[in-house]
Amino acid sequence: MPARVRFYPVQVLLLFSMFCPVFAQPSPTPGLQPATVMPSVLTVPDAARPSDHFDVEAATDAYLAQIPASSRAKSDDYFEGGYWLILWDFLVGAIVSLLVLNLRWSAGMRNLSERVTRFKPVHTFVYWAEYLVLTTILTFPLTVYEAYFREHKYGLATQTFGPWMNDQFKDLLVNLVTVGIVAIFLFGVFRRLQRTWWIWGAVVLIVFNIIEVLIFPVFILPIFNKVTRLNDPKVIAPILSMARANGIAAKDVYEVDASRQTTRMSANVSGFGNTMRITLNDNLLRRGSPEEIKAIMGHEMGHYVLHHIYKSILFLSVVTVIGFALLKWAVDWCLQRWGEKWQIRGIGDTAVLPLIVLLASIFFFVLTPIMNTYTRTEEYEADMYGLNASREPDGFAQGAIHLGEYRKMSPGPVEEWVFFDHPSGRSRIRAAMRWKAENLSLFSMQPTEGSAKTGQK
Repeated sequence: MPARVRFYPVQVLLLFSMFCPVFAQPSPTPGLQPATVMPSVLTVPDAARPSDHFDVEAATDAYLAQIPASSRAKSDDYFEGGYWLILWDFLVGAIVSLLVLNLRWSAGMRNLSERVTRFKPVHTFVYWAEYLVLTTILTFPLTVYEAYFREHKYGLATQTFGPWMNDQFKDLLVNLVTVGIVAIFLFGVFRRLQRTWWIWGAVVLIVFNIIEVLIFPVFILPIFNKVTRLNDPKVIAPILSMARANGIAAKDVYEVDASRQTTRMSANVSGFGNTMRITLNDNLLRRGSPEEIKAIMGHEMGHYVLHHIYKSILFLSVVTVIGFALLKWAVDWCLQRWGEKWQIRGIGDTAVLPLIVLLASIFFFVLTPIMNTYTRTEEYEADMYGLNASREPDGFAQGAIHLGEYRKMSPGPVEEWVFFDHPSGRSRIRAAMRWKAENLSLFSMQPTEGSAKTGQK
């Protein structure tokens, strides 16, 4: 599925996906087919080989020099274009919400749903279905550009338009059912608890966010991709050995057939408890060297051992409560000023949904640097854990180069703070080389010239 969060009411109604970020989060690959533009075999540059005069900055620059200039330019162009898409996604979403409110389409959809049934839960679901279809149609031009044509332009997408539309239809149905259930519970709270709706609404949303994390890898992901246990001993044996060495009772590693949609490489950890899964996509298995795969899996184990999913749940719960507190104030103010014009009866009226979506989107748009900083901090922690667990700094650097196929490698500090939800490629390679410099005793100081391996013992 596309990585960029497009304007769907599900995103602002559920506030934020609890799906834990990964070392190589899915994003587009610029330029030609990835195997032709970036190194796929682990080749250690001369300046990054172990020696008694090993220099971190020289080793970092040597790895960055492996990226062809044309590929780097296209990567920068893609990623910087994404800055504008963040703005356009927000503006289009705001315009759609204001349009639906001011033309009183929302009130009209409420009236229609009330004519269908007086049973409030069904009335809420019918309104949600109307609203979802309407907003999907209104935002479709931006969606098809952003998630289809732009992806093909930068050499990412593997789907033709028909299969892509099929996935979009599946996404629509998933949103219809899952968010429809959430909406029923939320508006039930809004109607019954007029004074404290914002407190109990936050509680409802937190509970459903936890359920979303729990069911995603088992019930949602297989709707879009085939997920199977990986059975290649050459791949899983080092991963499971590293897991046991780090106190992780992992028994399986999973593979997802992402190549049916994309050429990008990725891995992730999702779920928690009995539904926790470590997953590699098939592009990573085809393109990644054994050292790179091991480094990435060390990173994923870092997310698990450092309890990042649970910490993310706690962090997003705090954000949710703050958001609902601000939402109560903003909704009361807006309805007092424009409620009669929009024909909205109050917070328990389903016609208020476009206003909630608008206010939530403003909240998260303003919070972009904070949300990115939180995620980026967890990613850095997992990077450090992964380096210590895998002892594969060169594999880690290779992974950062693959990340650079679709993400700007060397941003400015403010740019990285605002727009990056992972450390930049340069930062990651420098961290790997710094780790290597502090652990040179683990490496052979005289590797064979031209060797494609790191020279590790």
